[in-house]
Amino acid sequence: MATSDRPVYLRLRDEIVAMILDGRIREGDALPSVRAFAADQGANPLTVAKAYQSFQEDGLVTVRRGVGMFVDQGATQRLRAAARSQFLDEEWPEIVSRIRRLDIDPAELIDRVTA
Repeated sequence: MATSDRPVYLRLRDEIVAMILDGRIREGDALPSVRAFAADQGANPLTVAKAYQSFQEDGLVTVRRGVGMFVDQGATQRLRAAARSQFLDEEWPEIVSRIRRLDIDPAELIDRVTA
């Protein structure tokens, strides 16, 4: 599914996941406040709250009333495993197909990655 086809709350969730996987938000850290993240992303706070709720439903954050949401221990590993699986199962087959269609030598790809 193209990124633009995804609901806004899932795109916002993807942004937070990227921040966690990149180490910009670490386990034990608070997620940005709903209002701050909404302002930063130009999104409705209710939409951000829906994205954050999905982290709570997935058991990836702990809510501390009046303080915020904090990334649970093990969340990074769980998010990385899910992202890897999604990439390999859904995105990679299309990439392989495109590589073949464009007749790209895999060695050329490796050269570009290691350059």
